[in-house]
Amino acid sequence: MTKKLLFLLAILPSLLFAQHSIKGTFSPAEEFKFAFLYRVTTETSIFVTNADVAEDGTFEIKLSEDTIPGTYRIVYAQPQDQYNFDFIVSNKEDIELKFDLEQGLSFDKSGENKLYSSYNRSLDLINKSIRNFYNSGKEDKSGYTEIFNILEHTQSEFEKASNDMIVNTFIKANRPYVPETFEDVPTLSEHIKSNYFKNIDFGNQTLQDSNFLIKTTLDYVIGFIDPNNADPSYIENVDTVVKAIGDHPKIKAILLEILWNQFSVEANVVVTNYIGSTYLLDIARANNNNELANNIIYFKNASIGNTAPDFNLEIKAENDKIKSSKLSALEGANNYLIFFWSTTCSHCLEEIQQLKEFVATKEDLQVIAIALDNDLYRWKDMTYDYPGFIHVFGEGKWDNPIGVQYNVTGTPSYFVLDKDKKIISKPYDIKAFKAEINNLIIANKPSKYPERKQ
Repeated sequence: MTKKLLFLLAILPSLLFAQHSIKGTFSPAEEFKFAFLYRVTTETSIFVTNADVAEDGTFEIKLSEDTIPGTYRIVYAQPQDQYNFDFIVSNKEDIELKFDLEQGLSFDKSGENKLYSSYNRSLDLINKSIRNFYNSGKEDKSGYTEIFNILEHTQSEFEKASNDMIVNTFIKANRPYVPETFEDVPTLSEHIKSNYFKNIDFGNQTLQDSNFLIKTTLDYVIGFIDPNNADPSYIENVDTVVKAIGDHPKIKAILLEILWNQFSVEANVVVTNYIGSTYLLDIARANNNNELANNIIYFKNASIGNTAPDFNLEIKAENDKIKSSKLSALEGANNYLIFFWSTTCSHCLEEIQQLKEFVATKEDLQVIAIALDNDLYRWKDMTYDYPGFIHVFGEGKWDNPIGVQYNVTGTPSYFVLDKDKKIISKPYDIKAFKAEINNLIIANKPSKYPERKQ
């Protein structure tokens, strides 16, 4: 008896602290070289470890005994924010997965992840049945009721099956709206929207330490809109999200910054500036996040409809003397172009030559070319090729104050101003700029037919 007891005591630590692993197979194998494992947290992703991918596409990562349960991310290429996938690690089981570039992610082993995958597939199939019912135009109320009974039963069964599992938090938060009686499409859509955040606790740490709240928020803000009245719809949805978040300042700051970035990348000035001015700027200042606060201000200042941020420049007078001036003091043109470029940017060198040829045929258009650069002498030599431009050396490249004020994140960049220095457009490239100027000329050209007096 004593020997048996000593044997059990000896193996007990290994039973309690069994080391688990993540085994994976990438396909096609030749496209993958490494797998980096990160733990997802509210504010960032924390590097855990990495593994090389073998020639057959397989890899293995051993989890330490103190691995924190939650959502994890495998990055398999750069940039890492594009080439990754998330899954659940409970550290109570081994995980075996497959990732195919075309088929996506699947699991051969892992109770948590297989259950979540099955749940999502089940809801997708039921939602497809709901769409098919409405598209068929049927008025079979019993069939309608049966579909939603299946939905409710499926949700309930998965909640029960996932009890005491991490995935239970996600399944409960994703609980769908189920109507009590028949509803037409507009009514059902409105009820789905109004109940969207009903089961989501933005203060839940498990949800925060995943991409669930981010995806849910983006899907809501972008998905529930009136296409004929898009911007007001986006703004209303942002307000609803802020209300749903409640008193959870950390996740509120993160989600609003993500929304601000989303709309700024899409160049939606109205919604971006609404988010910034109404919510995010105050949050950034309260958190002493000066970089974000400045980005919000600079984006707004460089938006269409605003007066262009002023800066110093030097102009060559008729006697070849150089005089100091400012953008705001320039006169004599109906339109101005602020053109950000660089002497090392191949696209810039192509477009600045086209710009020179195009501007030579246009009257009342003045170009202010700002080189975001570090090589003063190379820039100076190149300016002689463009004598009709007002040249500014933007020393410091991306850290140059003028470029920063105009929220320039790439070159070439175009800002078209009217005679009062108000920003009227921000063309994407030289082709769009030419079209913009030609349209302005047509719009400002007086009619060849005199206005008939009444």
